[in-house]
This record gives sequence, structure tokens and C-alpha cells, in this order.
Amino acid sequence: MNASVDRVRDALAELIKAALVSDDGRSLAFRQAAAEKLAALAADPPQADAVRIDGAWTLAVRAAEAPELQPEEGQVNLTLPRAALFSLEDLTSEGFDVDAAVETIRKSASTG
Repeated sequence: MNASVDRVRDALAELIKAALVSDDGRSLAFRQAAAEKLAALAADPPQADAVRIDGAWTLAVRAAEAPELQPEEGQVNLTLPRAALFSLEDLTSEGFDVDAAVETIRKSASTG
């Protein structure tokens, strides 16, 4: 894996965690972490050919499924789409809305 994929995966994982946890305080902390990682991506965007966004999404979902987080995941039953919900251009755009992204992830998840 390359550093660009790692950076995108980490930002996506924070968004996913924010969408999944029930506790508002924890969700806010994940949102803030996502915003910081996204700002770093926007300041130094990876080359599009260096990142397969669907692969980074898959890795981010796995990171968000970490066993230690599962007791906190009460918003949705974790069945997220296989394809990334956001493009690399979306993630690195100046006006990317973290709160809207979290809601998009929540709405995209299949509930049980």
C-alpha cells in the first residue's frame, strides 16, 4: 500500500466511524479528526492515479469495523456500499462538508 492510499483511507475511516457511533460526543470527535485529515489531504492532494478510491473505501470500512468500536456502533447495522460514496476530488475540495458526508454514509448503510 502507498502513503496516499493510507491518507485517504484514514480520512474515510474517521467519517465512517462518525456515522456509526451512537454517542454524540464520540461522533463529534471522529468528525473533527476527519476534518483535520481532509484538510491535510486538500492542502497536499494525492495524485488521482496513486489512489484507487474504492480500494481506500474498502480499507476504511475495515478500519471502522474494528472490534473495539463495535459496542459503540448503534446508528446503523454496518452494511455499507462496496463502492466509495465520495470521489477523491470530493474529499479534497475546499467546500467538502463533513456533516453532510456523515449523513450520506448513515443513509447509504443498509439497516437490519
